[in-house]
Amino acid sequence: MSDSIYKVIELIGSSEKSWEDAAQKAIKKAAESLDELRVAKVVEQDIKIEEGKIIAYRTKLRLSFKFRD
Repeated sequence: MSDSIYKVIELIGSSEKSWEDAAQKAIKKAAESLDELRVAKVVEQDIKIEEGKIIAYRTKLRLSFKFRD
């Protein structure tokens, strides 16, 4: 069995619905170009406000994926 090496990147997803939906969108987009996604850690959550109303939920993730052998 060989040792595994992982890379960690940060992504920010955005959604009009929820922080969870923002995270799902970020992971779905990352999965289009990265293989073997492993762990996502929520680093930060915030909201965008205009005219006193929430217009977007944003979730910042640290996402790890395995380097190809």
